Amino acid sequence: MNVGRLRHILTDGLKIVAPYGCAFSLIVMLSGNSVAQYPSAMSGDPVPRDVRETYEKGLQYLASTQSEDGSWGEGGYKGPGVTGMAVMTFLASGEDPNFGIYSSHIRRGLRSIIGSQDSETGILGGKAGHTSMYHHGFAMLALAEAYGAVDDRTLWSEVGEERGRSIGESLELAVRGAVTSQKNNKFGGWRYGPDAKDADTSVSGAVMVGLLAAKNAGIDVPDEAINRGISYFLSMTGDKGNVAYSGPSSHGDSMARSSIAALIYAIDKRKDMPKYRAVLQSLTSRLDQSPPSYPRYTQYYEAQALFQGDPDAWRRWNERLIRELKEEQLDDGQFTGSYGATVETSLGLLAMALNYRFLPIYER
Repeated sequence: MNVGRLRHILTDGLKIVAPYGCAFSLIVMLSGNSVAQYPSAMSGDPVPRDVRETYEKGLQYLASTQSEDGSWGEGGYKGPGVTGMAVMTFLASGEDPNFGIYSSHIRRGLRSIIGSQDSETGILGGKAGHTSMYHHGFAMLALAEAYGAVDDRTLWSEVGEERGRSIGESLELAVRGAVTSQKNNKFGGWRYGPDAKDADTSVSGAVMVGLLAAKNAGIDVPDEAINRGISYFLSMTGDKGNVAYSGPSSHGDSMARSSIAALIYAIDKRKDMPKYRAVLQSLTSRLDQSPPSYPRYTQYYEAQALFQGDPDAWRRWNERLIRELKEEQLDDGQFTGSYGATVETSLGLLAMALNYRFLPIYER
């Protein structure tokens, strides 16, 4: 029985968060006090020194590059989804999200995400013109991971503003926005814009993980929406575990897409399905292979898919990941790549964050 996501919302807005299984032991926010446990206590295993050093360097880089308005990103890669990725790296670090050294970065990032939300459609980024469902999915995931861990009482008051939308309120609105978008899509998935009539497994993966995280957090997510999303992924998954991008006939051989599908099936407790076993087998048979393109994006999803599906395979794969990330990290803590420093750094750290297992989405 998973009691990890039981949340009691008290009348004064305080949240008592029960243990997140093996991932999140106990946070009680009561009378302004919070208790956080350190990574080794959470997971039962010591966190390797290389992980701690590489991760901390990355956090320092992200902390130093946060914009004054609380957002992250550069060039064409900026918006609430990018900010959400960065926020999650800090939530995953093991520092107290309310009183730790990065607590102000987390709250500023959350205010930026919530402030970007279109109050009518619920689309995160819609108010600021970032209507990409990529942004919506990753920002929704960040809100779900922060919900119950970050004390809403200081989210707005510390900047002298009247009470803004709470994390829970914003998350509920974001879920409605994602569900409305899906209802208008005959495939049951999502594409770049909320009004898109086609779908692809990359964008749909970002939104589905966000919805599943919101559901795990106690938000009301319609079963119909989850089931339609699962059906869409099943229609895109071949018998050998290959997952198509935007049409069932274009299955290809993408480790990223197979990882996305495997993760979604696992989170939604669909591990008994033949297609889940096929995508997991596809991944575990290629543990020594490096992704030919978009390595950090692939590592982000592959880490979670392997952790959920085959812990022994994940441990072997994780050892190589740690070595690679340590070698590839620049002196200032960032990782570089085609998505820009913020995205590449955030994805790299989040792939490594399974060693900490603080984020609720990382629980088995």
